[in-house]
Amino acid sequence: QVQLVESGGGLVQAGGSLRLSCAASGSIFSINAMGWYRQAPGKNRELVAAFISGGGTNYADSVKGRFTISRDNTKTRNTVYLQMNSLKLEDTAVYYCHARELRVGVPYDYWGQGTQVTVSS
Repeated sequence: QVQLVESGGGLVQAGGSLRLSCAASGSIFSINAMGWYRQAPGKNRELVAAFISGGGTNYADSVKGRFTISRDNTKTRNTVYLQMNSLKLEDTAVYYCHARELRVGVPYDYWGQGTQVTVSS
């Protein structure tokens, strides 16, 4: 199993920056995808940015050029970061860390508890 612990988030003015962190522990060697999703009030959860199987990255069109995902993997912990620059009002949402573990070819999805990002005018 995989445990996810998020940090970061908060209140920032439009145009400002925030950095989110997500530390994964447990069966980290089985993780083949890890990243961030967000959910705004009344909307579906959507992908923000993620490392995908094969080592590439995937970004939502709405954050390209403003957000950057990075990672730091050790023997006991995988950490992904989301650097968010030039924040807009529409970036306000609860941000969730996600990890997908493959066990004998079967995917298992894990979610963090969520962290609130609020962008004010």
